[in-house]
Amino acid sequence: MNAAPAAGTTWLRTGIVVALLVAADQVAKALVTGALERGETRELILGAKLVNTRNTGVAFGQLQGGGVIVGILIAVAVVALLAYVARNARRRWVWLPAGMLLGGALGNIVDRVREGAVIDFVKLPHWPAFNVADTAITLGVIALLLVMEFGDGASRRG
Repeated sequence: MNAAPAAGTTWLRTGIVVALLVAADQVAKALVTGALERGETRELILGAKLVNTRNTGVAFGQLQGGGVIVGILIAVAVVALLAYVARNARRRWVWLPAGMLLGGALGNIVDRVREGAVIDFVKLPHWPAFNVADTAITLGVIALLLVMEFGDGASRRG
């Protein structure tokens, strides 16, 4: 049976995931903004498009133009996540969703500070445009739910 990680190990791993995700997100956004003019679209495959657009809301365009409300929601979510990780730092795998969620949030915050909005560049049919950070946040939520349910290696049901 694997021992629970030390709290310091959890924070280090979380930080590494955050750094990798922010770097990947910002590099992808720089490549897209360097290749496409704002508002430009390029067809990819199976209806997927590469776009250069801005989002003033939260993930997938929700709360568009929300301004201060969006900032408050992001701050509350980040503080709640940090508190959860602090309380559960010895739980196996908590570092992965924490890093994904914090890295995604930070990647989009960088855009908000620099651009006043988030740069989105992937557009699928019948779905709002999104980016690497949005993907990390979405997968991070799923991973966090799995860690909350199964992260200690024992089933809560029996």
